[in-house]
Amino acid sequence: MTDNSKVNWAEIEAKPAFRSLLARKAKFIVTATIFFLAYYLALPILVGYWPELMKRQVWGKVNIAYVFALSQFFMAWIVAFIYVRVAAKWDKEAADVIKDQI
Repeated sequence: MTDNSKVNWAEIEAKPAFRSLLARKAKFIVTATIFFLAYYLALPILVGYWPELMKRQVWGKVNIAYVFALSQFFMAWIVAFIYVRVAAKWDKEAADVIKDQI
């Protein structure tokens, strides 16, 4: 356990490694969010503008719209899995940035 009152946060914030870490985190998070929203909103857009395509049956009574809707669960899990893996690396980098301050 560390005493946060002894950490010079202004000095840490000024470090190029810290700023680089924040920039990479922001780039990943913004990109992942845009991808997620585009994928999520694609279903209602596709159903609205191309209903005949989305009604096409692919397996029994299951159509493309159902498959796409189900794929959104998998997409969310994959994005979360990737985020957890990348965030673990960020945690290690953040620990390296602040290790001299503690």
